[in-house]
Amino acid sequence: MATGTQLAREHLPVTPEKLPNNYFDGLAVSKIHKILFFIIMLAYFAEQMDNWNFGFIAPTLMKTWHLSMADIGRVNFVYFLGMTLGGLCGGVISDFIGRRKTFLGAMLLFSLGSVANGFANSLRDVIVTRAITGFGIFCLMVCSQAYIAEMAPAESRGKWQGLIAAVGFSAVPVIGALCRLIIPMGPQAWRAIFFMGGLGLIAFALGFKYLKESPRWLVAKKRVPEAEKIVLEITGINVDLSQAAANVQRENAWETLLGMFSLKYLSRTLVLAFFVVLTVPATFVICVWTPTLLNKRGLSIQDSLLASFILMIGVPIGCFVAGLVSDKGGRKLPLATATILLAVFSAIFAQVKGFLPIVIVGFLLISCVMASGFISFSYIAESYPTRMRNTAVGVHNALGRFATSFMQLLVPVIFVSSGFVGVYRVLAAMVVLPVIVVLIWGLRTGGKPLEKIA
Repeated sequence: MATGTQLAREHLPVTPEKLPNNYFDGLAVSKIHKILFFIIMLAYFAEQMDNWNFGFIAPTLMKTWHLSMADIGRVNFVYFLGMTLGGLCGGVISDFIGRRKTFLGAMLLFSLGSVANGFANSLRDVIVTRAITGFGIFCLMVCSQAYIAEMAPAESRGKWQGLIAAVGFSAVPVIGALCRLIIPMGPQAWRAIFFMGGLGLIAFALGFKYLKESPRWLVAKKRVPEAEKIVLEITGINVDLSQAAANVQRENAWETLLGMFSLKYLSRTLVLAFFVVLTVPATFVICVWTPTLLNKRGLSIQDSLLASFILMIGVPIGCFVAGLVSDKGGRKLPLATATILLAVFSAIFAQVKGFLPIVIVGFLLISCVMASGFISFSYIAESYPTRMRNTAVGVHNALGRFATSFMQLLVPVIFVSSGFVGVYRVLAAMVVLPVIVVLIWGLRTGGKPLEKIA
């Protein structure tokens, strides 16, 4: 099998002279680029099969293991705590040892953790294995956000973020269909769903062979020849990154860890942190709890699984739409639009009754959830320089998951006190205020070189 370098030489014309001070901005997306993006798509696919499967499995576990909504809340609580730690550790580690190594390690961990989920025999086992899986999943997600931002041209950065997500997140309706087919087969059939998360090992093998380090990270570490070689292998263009290297600040561990809280970056950090702390818990409640809440509202397990499957078709659709609009309006305008629509459809979803209205409004709601989420992924990753980018991405996403973990404990309480309607009204309210803050104080980042934004 040809290596990435061989493929570059076979399919790309190599320019004899070096183009000064460029990474990928202004250059065409090459076949090697697309191979790298395909590996990320495949990793996303396996990751999201495991990220979403518990929402479909939970009603069956409640019935067969005699669990309460509070028990399910505890499982989700530790899962999101694992994600919090994964986001923090993945962001920091990848800024020190590189995007490639962190990405591969996270892929291996969540794949093995998913298989371990399938062997769980008690609530305690599920709690432990879900925590491990959550750590690996979000370590990978945080690393991939910065990786895509650093590897894609400025002109189409949001587009590729959305398209990669759309293909990878097509796993969500797939896992929904598989759950509806497999789970009713027997009381232990849900284990097969967890075992499918082991497909991430295929992505790990491909990534181990073909995935390349980010040239921007290499330049930040003063490894300029390696960075220039990778750009050449991917694009067929000789680039001179000496000036880019000269502009890189001297390596400082404290700047990497705490730079996002410095005076220069504090305002954008506060805006982004406020956004994720309120919107991320709301969107994950919609995604994780909807099958259980629909079941509690009166739909049978089979009907709630069918409704949830149809709703989850909106996941790749939302990501695809995000890819089409993300690069417009400086990034923050499409982000605000998608989030406002999310609030509107959440409020409507709280009121509708009947299978068909629930499915239609729920589909639109999930689409807006994913569009908002993946535009925000690009927005956060773009807002910081390379030396601290993944640490900042990890901190913001960890804050969102930490808030989400506690929200898992509140959902049963809100449901008992206010019912289905109350849950979705609360979620709608949670996402409105952050949008106002982003519109007033947020940066315009879409279409700009990362170095200019930083």
